[in-house]
Amino acid sequence: MISIRQRREIRATEVSEDFPAQEENVKLENKLPSGCTSRRLWKILSLTIGGTIALCIGLLTSVYLATLHENDLWFSNIKEVEREISFRTECGLYYSYYKQMLQAPTVVQGFHGLIYDNKTESMKTINLLQRMNIYQEVFLSILYRVLPIQKYLEPVYFYIYTLFGLQAIYVTALYITSWLLSGTWLSGLLAAFWYVTNRIDTTRVEFTIPLRENWALPFFAIQIAAITYFLRPNLQPLSERLTLLAIFISTFLFSLTWQFNQFMMLMQALVLFALDSLDMLPAVKATWLYGIQITSLLLVCILQFFNSMILGSLLISFNLSVFIARKLQKNLKTGSFLNRLGKLLLHLFMVLCLTLFLNNIIKKILNLKSDEHIFKFLKAKFGLGATRDFDANLYLCEEAFGLLPFNTFGRLSDTLLFYAYVFVLSITVTVAFVVAFHNLSDSTNQQSVDKTEKGTVNLKPETAYNLIHTILFGFLALSTMRMKYLWTSHMCVFASFGLCSPEIWELLLKSVHLYNPKRICIMRYSVPILILLYLCYKFWPGMMDELSELREFYDPDTVELMNWINSNTPRKAVFAGSMQLLAGVKLCTGRTLTNHPHYEDSSLRERTRAVYQIYAKRAPEEVHALLRSFGTDYVILEDSICYERRHRRGCRLRDLLDIANGHMMDGPGENDPDLKPADHPRFCEEIKRNLPSYVAHFTRVFQNKTFHVYKLSRNK
Repeated sequence: MISIRQRREIRATEVSEDFPAQEENVKLENKLPSGCTSRRLWKILSLTIGGTIALCIGLLTSVYLATLHENDLWFSNIKEVEREISFRTECGLYYSYYKQMLQAPTVVQGFHGLIYDNKTESMKTINLLQRMNIYQEVFLSILYRVLPIQKYLEPVYFYIYTLFGLQAIYVTALYITSWLLSGTWLSGLLAAFWYVTNRIDTTRVEFTIPLRENWALPFFAIQIAAITYFLRPNLQPLSERLTLLAIFISTFLFSLTWQFNQFMMLMQALVLFALDSLDMLPAVKATWLYGIQITSLLLVCILQFFNSMILGSLLISFNLSVFIARKLQKNLKTGSFLNRLGKLLLHLFMVLCLTLFLNNIIKKILNLKSDEHIFKFLKAKFGLGATRDFDANLYLCEEAFGLLPFNTFGRLSDTLLFYAYVFVLSITVTVAFVVAFHNLSDSTNQQSVDKTEKGTVNLKPETAYNLIHTILFGFLALSTMRMKYLWTSHMCVFASFGLCSPEIWELLLKSVHLYNPKRICIMRYSVPILILLYLCYKFWPGMMDELSELREFYDPDTVELMNWINSNTPRKAVFAGSMQLLAGVKLCTGRTLTNHPHYEDSSLRERTRAVYQIYAKRAPEEVHALLRSFGTDYVILEDSICYERRHRRGCRLRDLLDIANGHMMDGPGENDPDLKPADHPRFCEEIKRNLPSYVAHFTRVFQNKTFHVYKLSRNK
C-alpha cells in the first residue's frame, strides 16, 4: 500500500545515498499533474454518462408505466365518471379531495372545507388534514390553479402524470443508491432494468395510482440514497451538511405522504440500532439519523393538527429510549467479548423496556386507540391467540396482508434477480458476522478500526446499513405480502451492487485462490453486462407485446349506479354501504357517507361494523335503527358481498360478521361450539323478498345486476 507522508530533513551525509531516489521523486511529481487531470476528466465523464443514463431510464420507466395505464383502461377515451370509478377503493377517496379542492371557489375555502368536513362521515365534522395524509392532494390542487396549464391539461392528467413522474424519481434514486454502493453506474443500470422487468412485484402504481405508498416510496428511496452517501467516511463538512438536509427533506416528505410511515421508519431505526451496537456505524451519525426521524415526525404531527397517532408511535418511543439508555449505560463498547456481549444484551433489554413503558404512558395520557387494530392484527397473525375481533380478521382474511406467495420467488428467479440476491446476501451476511464478532472482541473502538484495516475482511458502513435494511424489510415482506414492494425494489439495488462490487469479487476470488486485480475487473463488469443482455433478449419482446395490447375500462353497473345517484338523489343525501364502494360514491357524486376505507380511527371502525350489519343475520328493525343513527337515507347492497365466493369459508365478510355476532356460519363446515344459530335470516338476502317487515323500513329505488339501493323510511 503506497502512502504519502511528510519528508524528513535530509542530513548532508545522506544526500549522496538518497540522490537517485530524489531524482525519481522529482520525475514522479512532474508526472502527477497529468495523471490527476486525466483521472479527474475520466471521473467527470463517468458522472456525466452515468447521470444522463439515470435520468433517461427514470423517464423511460415513467413513460412505460403511464402507457400501460392508458392501454389497460383507454383512459383518454372513457367518460369522466369511468375515469373516477377506475380509482378503486381508498384511491377514489384520496382523489376526491383533490377534486374537492379544485371545485372550491378559492384555495382558502377549499382548506376550510377540508378542516371542517361533514360529508366524509355523516353527522360528524372531522379535520381531514389531521385524519388523513392528503397534503399532496392539497399541494397539487394549488399548483394546478397557479400554473397556466388549465387549457392544455385536464386536472386528472395533471394528477396521474405527477405520480408517474415520481416513479421516474423513484427509479433514479434506486439507480443512484446502487451506484454509490458499488462505485460504478453499471450497477445502477442493472438495478433499474431489474425494477422494470420485475414490475409485477416491484410496483403497482399503474392500477392503484393515488395510493399513499406511490407518493411515499420515491421519497423513501431518495432518503436511502442520501443515507448511503452520508455513511461514507471522511465526508467534507459541506457535503455532510447538504446530505443531512437531503435526508431531512426526504424523511419529512415520506412521513407526510403515508400514514404507515412510522412503522417503516421504526424498521429503519432498528437497523441503525443494530449497526451502532455492533460498531458498524459511527455513533454520531446514528444520532443524527435518530434526530432527523423524530424531528420529521414531530413536524408532520404539527402539520396534521397534532395527530395523536404520531405522538403515540413506537418510533418516537424507541428513539427516545435509545437516547436515554445511552446516557444510563456508558462504556458500552469497551471490554472483552463476553463483557461486551453482556452489556449489549442488557442495553437491548433496557431499550425494549423503556420503549414499551414510554409508549404505554404516552398512549394513556393521549387516550390513544387509533392503532389498536394493527396490534390486534399482528397478535392474531403471529399466533399469539385466536381472535374473533372483526377488524383483525378483516385484515387477516385479505390476501394482501397474508404471507408472501411462493410463486413470487419463481417470477423473481426468471429475471435472475433472486439468484443474484441470494448470492450477494450470503456473502455479505458472512462478512457481517465476521466483522461483528471482530468488533465485539475488541476492547476499544480504536483497536477495532486498526484491526479492521489490517484484516482481510471489512464491511463499509453504507454496505452494512443496506444489508440490515434489506434483511429486515425482507422479513416484513415475507410476513405481509403488501409490504413486498419495499423489499423487492431494494432487492434490485442490493443484488446489482453485489455483482458490481470489487470487494465482493475480491473476497470470492480469494476464497477459491484465484485472486487477481484484472479478474476482479473482468467479473464486476462482465457478469452485469451478460445479465443485462439476457434481460433484453428474454423480456424485450414481452414488453413490446404488453405495450401493444389494448384494453378498455368496462364497469357498466357501477357507472349506471353513479349516474342514477347523481340524477335521482338530493345533494345532501347520506349513503351507507361497503367502504370500497362508498369511496367511489364520494368521488363521483359528492354525496355524504356513513363510512369509508381510511380505517385508522377507532370510532370509524365501530361505525363500519355497525353499517356492515346489512350483511349479517339481523332483524330489519335493528338494521334500520343502526343505519338511521348515522343519518342514513340510502343503503347500497352488493351481490358480490352478500353471495361472496372469492374468500374461503370463515373469511367471507358475512362469516366475519357472524363470528363477531356469535352466530353460526352458513354452509357446510365446522363451527365453534359456542356459536349459536341466529334468530333472524341474513338481511341482504331476505330484504329482496319484499316481506312486510322489511318494506315497512326499506323501499327499493334502484336495481341492476350488481347493486340494490334502498331508501330508508323516516319512522322508527
